[in-house]
Amino acid sequence: MIASLTMVGVAIGVATLIVVMSVMNGFRAELLTKILGLNGHFTAFPIESKFTDYKDAVTTLEEVQGVKFAVYYVEGQVLASGRGGSTGVSVRGMDAENLEKLDLLFNSAEQGGFDSWDENDGVAIGYRLAQTLGVGLGDQVQIINPDSGAMTPFGSTPQIKSYPVRTIFNLGMVEFDSLFMYMPLKTAQDYFKLYEDQLKPGQPPLDPMASDEEIDAAYERIYQATAAEIFIDNPDAIPLMRQRIADQPGLRPFILTDWQQRNETFFSALQVERVVMFTILSMIVLVAAFNIISSLVMLVKDKSKDIAVLRTMGATRGAIMRIFSITGTTIGVVGTLSGLVLGLIVAANAEAIRSTISNTLGVALFPPEVFFLSALPSKTDPTEVTVVVFMSLGLSFLATLYPAWRAAQYDPVEALRYE
Repeated sequence: MIASLTMVGVAIGVATLIVVMSVMNGFRAELLTKILGLNGHFTAFPIESKFTDYKDAVTTLEEVQGVKFAVYYVEGQVLASGRGGSTGVSVRGMDAENLEKLDLLFNSAEQGGFDSWDENDGVAIGYRLAQTLGVGLGDQVQIINPDSGAMTPFGSTPQIKSYPVRTIFNLGMVEFDSLFMYMPLKTAQDYFKLYEDQLKPGQPPLDPMASDEEIDAAYERIYQATAAEIFIDNPDAIPLMRQRIADQPGLRPFILTDWQQRNETFFSALQVERVVMFTILSMIVLVAAFNIISSLVMLVKDKSKDIAVLRTMGATRGAIMRIFSITGTTIGVVGTLSGLVLGLIVAANAEAIRSTISNTLGVALFPPEVFFLSALPSKTDPTEVTVVVFMSLGLSFLATLYPAWRAAQYDPVEALRYE
């Protein structure tokens, strides 16, 4: 019974470590995938002049070795209002060519789609934002921008426009599904007034009495973008890629911010949490190892007469030590292997188990509003699993040394004196 309980303790400790580390790895990987699925590894902000050459700049950026692709966009903060409520949102304007590069977004449409994106006059919103605003496909969303309205003697008036909802997407990350609104690039440029009218090259100065038609024919509208997102092949090669982008000939000046800078505090906290959780949960295996010591000490005490008989029959101290070492190590090996199998099964079905428990008890486990993700991710790292298994086996073997040594020191004369 004691050996069985000790074995269960080892198995639970190993399984807990594997499950928790797998969930934390999955949490980090899923967050990284979602964050870098919309936001590039680098964000390039133009300096020295307005970003009117955004198409040429993106083409030049994609020529840099190690750059997967780059996209340009327009961005602004507005107040969105629908039938059910209102909230602040981040509006991004992108054309269909760049939108298709973002697989995470392009393939996440649950209602509607991104077909004929550049030609429509609607917007795409996350499903949580749609719930907040109380709108569905085809409903109007009113967006209000206090900075780009008409100028009056009393200051600027807010710009208010309504757009139909053409697409509702689900990225699986609460922050993105409740914050972002996408619209065609030209629509966003017009709304935020990111353009300026310039005389066409070679156009003589206009007569002050020129008609509206003559003015329209003489001027051309130059559109601008806000920034560009750069996606690279290796997300960890930030210093190298920063240098390559800076050295790219023909590229206009940019200020580059990378994903590590933008999320430094968040991912550092995740890393610290992983280390702390591994250390704390390792104590479970350590407690199980102490149980092996106590069970073997009791076994040695109970088998003292048998040890004496074996010694009188010619068994050496080393043989006695090996017997009890094998006994304790067997408990550790069986417990570790059982915990390994149990941990891998639970880690592989973490979301299904969470959903079952939540539905059975009626309690929200890992609510998405707190943990950012709509599902419980799990990603098993073979290296970490190997470390856990060898740590458990090592502690189990070390736990057998003292009881086995005590058994080997038994004096058969003293053990059989009163028999």
